Amino acid sequence: MEKQITAILIGAGNRGMTAYGNYALRYPNKLNFIAVAEPITYRRDKFAKLHNIPLERCYDSWESMLREDKFADVVFICTQDQMHVEPCLKALEKEYDVLLEKPMAHTLEGCYKIIDRVKKTGRILGVCHVLRYTAFFSTIKNAIREGSLGNLINISHRENVSWYHMAHSFVRGNWRNANESSPMILAKCCHDLDLLYWMVEALPKKISSFGSLLHFKSINAPKNSPDYCVEGCPIEDTCLYYAPRIYIDIVPITQILEKSDIKMFKFLANLRKKHKKTLAILSRPIKLLQSLRYWRDWPVEPLYSGLPEEASEDYSDETKMRILRTSPYGRCVYKCDNNVIDHQVVNIEFENNVTANLIVHGFSEREGRTMRIDGTKATLIGEFFDSGQKITIYDHFTGTSKVIFSEKLSIDYSSHGGGDFSLIDSFLETLTNPEKSKPLTSGEETIESHLMAFAANKAREKNSVIEMDEFRMKLV
Repeated sequence: MEKQITAILIGAGNRGMTAYGNYALRYPNKLNFIAVAEPITYRRDKFAKLHNIPLERCYDSWESMLREDKFADVVFICTQDQMHVEPCLKALEKEYDVLLEKPMAHTLEGCYKIIDRVKKTGRILGVCHVLRYTAFFSTIKNAIREGSLGNLINISHRENVSWYHMAHSFVRGNWRNANESSPMILAKCCHDLDLLYWMVEALPKKISSFGSLLHFKSINAPKNSPDYCVEGCPIEDTCLYYAPRIYIDIVPITQILEKSDIKMFKFLANLRKKHKKTLAILSRPIKLLQSLRYWRDWPVEPLYSGLPEEASEDYSDETKMRILRTSPYGRCVYKCDNNVIDHQVVNIEFENNVTANLIVHGFSEREGRTMRIDGTKATLIGEFFDSGQKITIYDHFTGTSKVIFSEKLSIDYSSHGGGDFSLIDSFLETLTNPEKSKPLTSGEETIESHLMAFAANKAREKNSVIEMDEFRMKLV
């Protein structure tokens, strides 16, 4: 029988609730959450109910939870970016092992404080650079390692943030302002920089970067547009970012379903878009259709933060419309307090002379990453979209191509291509298998992606090329 790990959750938002919480519900013999710390009442109560957590183990802050003596094996920290360091340091001090959401911290000083505390306590720290654990990127890593591409020459990697994700998270949402969260190149792309470092297997030598906030600015606001979309916007019928279009009509979800190769998903998308009344009737006896008609997962769930308990389970169109009159997610995208970039390019030369470039932008027609890797023997093209995944290798000598990985959209499309559960499996194995000394994404391993992100941000701001040896020396 497998050893069950007991866990504490700090932060019951989207990641804590749906990724790690769902894993524990599906595999209770492996992971059992016995306490939760969450300031938002309905989230705390919902998580406690799902995991049968008693009232005395429900806390409104991490501080009150971690004042107590150690009572579980591991702490999952899923707070906002600027709230990672202190609970992580305290948990390590209390002799907990920790799984920490990325980024480790919003400053390099915070990252190094955490790494230093790990060394002093001897505890295990895993950082949620989840993409390393996906079948997709693991397949690419294996192709490189096995020599299928020959020697690496260049990697061109794109983080294609969809238009609705950009508006939701980086214009209206929690990651819109670097002063309150972290730069977008860190918050969104430490995943991608980590992948590049992992694949190249060499330290970065030089970094340059360019980018700006180009579109989501007040100068681009439509004439006579209100501060909130539902206050009578003159272009509500044609605006891509009209809030009810995203949160009530759930256009992002129907577009994902439409782009799938699976006919049933296309049928469901058409039903949701054109036959709402029929869908409402069918949803009464069919739970899956009820979820589709009255959508409550991402991107809708954050709308309900801070609402009174009686409103927290009402996902009707009418209630959502009322919420959008005052919610940050109902604001005009051209009249928010956002300051993070909406497009950026990062150029990297590694110490083994492999070059790479990362492009991130917030205007993609679908969510996902695309990658081209050129080696001396072959070229690899990878497409990692929420609507499906595919990896093709083009052999230079034979002129032939071979698909080495292909996967269609699954119903669990939000799980980072299966990486979430694989990450947790790997972390739990580290805790229970004495032969596995540290996670694949330990603090010491993933600090490189954070260094690259901060260097890229500085290079962009200063319009300069960052010599990484000098950058590191200044941190000592």
